[in-house]
Amino acid sequence: MMTASPRSNWNYPNPIRFGAGRISELAEACRAVGLSAPLIVTDPFLATQPMTKAALDQLKAAGLKAALFSEIKPNPVETNIYKGLEALKAGKHDGVVAFGGGSALDAGKVIAFMAGQTRPMWDFEDVGDWWTRADPKGILPIIAVPTTAGTGAEVGRAGVITQEATHTKKVIFHPLMMPKITICDPALTVGMPPHITAGTGLDALAHCIEAYCAPGYHPMADGIAVEGIRLVKEYLPRAYKNGNDIEARANMMSAAAMGATAFQKGLGAIHALSHPLGALYDTHHGLTNAVFMPYVLVYNREVIAPKIERLAAYIGLEPTFQAFLDWVLKLRKDLGVPHTLEGLKVDNTRFDEMSTMAPQDPTAGGNPVPINKDSARKLYENALAGRV
Repeated sequence: MMTASPRSNWNYPNPIRFGAGRISELAEACRAVGLSAPLIVTDPFLATQPMTKAALDQLKAAGLKAALFSEIKPNPVETNIYKGLEALKAGKHDGVVAFGGGSALDAGKVIAFMAGQTRPMWDFEDVGDWWTRADPKGILPIIAVPTTAGTGAEVGRAGVITQEATHTKKVIFHPLMMPKITICDPALTVGMPPHITAGTGLDALAHCIEAYCAPGYHPMADGIAVEGIRLVKEYLPRAYKNGNDIEARANMMSAAAMGATAFQKGLGAIHALSHPLGALYDTHHGLTNAVFMPYVLVYNREVIAPKIERLAAYIGLEPTFQAFLDWVLKLRKDLGVPHTLEGLKVDNTRFDEMSTMAPQDPTAGGNPVPINKDSARKLYENALAGRV
């Protein structure tokens, strides 16, 4: 029987300079995209670290009028963006170097995006074609420099910001938020402590798994996601045990970028359940994803089992859903990830509120099995009780 050819829209990342020591090219990369006065956007901890000072010194030594902005929360809020815009305009900066983990990368991209907009930030939420409301001429160039290996925000066209009035995470999107150049230098991740290595690495795994399982036709995203999962399996335990293992660090940095490349296909309930916790409890995003991962896999089992069986075979496991689930559970345990929400200091006090928020999250629509308030509540209850 003849069937219609699938139709879909595909987008792939930006120029990436990958390899240990490539941070030495930061000033040249700025010049390549026309920046003469970049603002480095980072987080308060990184602002005190030698790697950040070295980057700032490099830019200044090259004659660039660079400065630093670091008032960014672990889950960025709108106030962080507005203060960043004030710093950007006060210093007459012509672009942004987003430097750090997912919070700094997201905030830096949104600051550069909002630099020349006249409408409120929430008018550009990733809903339908709202991105077309933006003035593209007002978007400043972005250079991305990740210092963790998890979110993959360095190859993305969006930033996740918490709306303080509603305590809701919103995705701000525009195609021109894609960094003009990304510098992936795994040497910058060597100093990550084990618990951050675990949380960010499992965030990359969540991105790959959810992208692979999302409905829709995107075989290139599927292929990238599957290989990203293999890299996590091979190299995350090594990076966790030995932070100086540069081969493991490099491969985890690749896996992070692959996850974010793949999830243009979609995310799902892992993220939809996690985002309310991040907004309400300020939990670490990757660690929160890791906690929810097995509960969502089981919830989706009936639909995704055949794909998971193929995936399990590819990464060297017995080709069954149970073998893959057992691997996820063991990996979480080996990396010190709590099995339940209690480990995140979350109880059932706000389950009603969270169960309303989760199905409304923009990532919920990509879940293979639809979620509603009742099913979200059940998933939260399972994650609190440890019922897989």
